[in-house]
Order: sequence, then structure tokens, then C-alpha cells
Amino acid sequence: MKRTFTSIIGLILSVGISVTAYAGGNTTNDSFNKAKKLLENKVYYDHRVTVYCGYTFDNEKRICIPEGFTTAKHQKRAYKVEWEHAVPAENFGRAFVEWREGAPVCVDRRGKHFKGRNCARKASRDFRLMEADMYNLFPAVGSVNAVRGNKQYSELPGVPPAFGTCPAKVSGNRFEPPQNSKGELARAALYMDNAYESYRLSRQQKQLFEAWSKQDPVDEWECTRAKRIERIQGNENPFVKNLCIHEGLW
Repeated sequence: MKRTFTSIIGLILSVGISVTAYAGGNTTNDSFNKAKKLLENKVYYDHRVTVYCGYTFDNEKRICIPEGFTTAKHQKRAYKVEWEHAVPAENFGRAFVEWREGAPVCVDRRGKHFKGRNCARKASRDFRLMEADMYNLFPAVGSVNAVRGNKQYSELPGVPPAFGTCPAKVSGNRFEPPQNSKGELARAALYMDNAYESYRLSRQQKQLFEAWSKQDPVDEWECTRAKRIERIQGNENPFVKNLCIHEGLW
């Protein structure tokens, strides 16, 4: 599952800091539901703010939707927080044969074989560990999470915001987060590419995320979030941690 340290020698972060520690991946928790509860209760308990829209939510995961928010689809999901995979589960899930083809244990009560996410979750602990990796999970407005789906993060110049007061953009199979969330999402994707042998960013995506990381530096909250996840999950995200150390925020 893991890359060797020598495979990332020479990788340079946006401010010129070499990655001095290989990220490793999540090896402690293989439950997506448990990961969500840990994030709610141990990480975001004092910073209940959604990643794309910047809206606040309470301890019941109810979102305070401001005037001017609009969504053409999934209106009922607008008022609840959902946990968004920055790297969509489908993107890394398709690397698993259980997702693509199924597995002997993936049989429902009617005897019908199934595949996809449910089979990968049932048959592969490696998939479950990736799905539950808290560095890749962010709170989002449910309807925005639904629209994003597995759309690719992109730059969409000239495209208007898709959700009124929430400035995320959508065009076809592409999705542009607001500027103030691009850096943290990019650093999550770079981490996933580094931490798991089964997942690879394309050259174009990696270049985009390196640019976003430079344009949107770490802030105090992102560093606090990374500290808490490292303490709970047991591994670090050097794409965040090294920058936090450089900025005196660790």
C-alpha cells in the first residue's frame, strides 16, 4: 500500500520545503462511520464550518443556510452536513477489483452478486482504510456534496457560481471550489497520492494542486485540524505539517 521514502525524494512543496517524511496512510480505523463521528466530536467540535460554502453548522449537523443560497437539485440535503471525500471514493475505489468486478463474498440476500462501493467496503480492508482516512474528509453542505459527486476539481474561468451565495462552480463533469478552500483540498489530494500505492493523480492534476497549494497557504485552522487528525489516526500529512512548521503554526 505504501510508497518507499526514496520514491518521494526531491518532491518539493510550494514554498520550497522538501517533503522529509513519507505520509504513510491510515492504518488504524477502517470504518467510514467511525471516521465521521471522530471528525464531528474530536476534530470539528469547535470549528463547525463547511468546506465549500463556509456555512456554520451545529452539533446536530444542521446547517445555518444564509439567504441567497440556491441549488437546482437535492434541496432536502441542503440543511444537513455530509462528509465529502476531497478525492472521491470512486476515484480510488476503481483501483480495487472488488469495486470493478465484485468478489465471492459480495452476494445479497436474494443471491445476487454485486460490485461497486458496497462490495469494496465489504471485501477489502485496504479500501475501507482509504475511505475512512480523515485527512481526505471535509464537512460540506449536503446538496453541494451531492452535486460535486466525483466531478474533477478544475479551474472554471468565466463560469458563474452554481449555488448563489456559495461560490463553488460547476460545469459538466468539473467542479471548482472557492479560492479559500482550494489549498486544503489540494493538500488532501496530494497526501492521498503520496500515501496510497493504489491511487495516483494525473500529471495535470498534480500540477493544478501544487499551484492551488501555493495560492492558498495553510492557516491556523488547517494546522489545528491536521494536528488533531494526526493524534487520532496516528499518521501525518506532511503536505500540511511541513508548511505549518514553516509558518510557525505547529
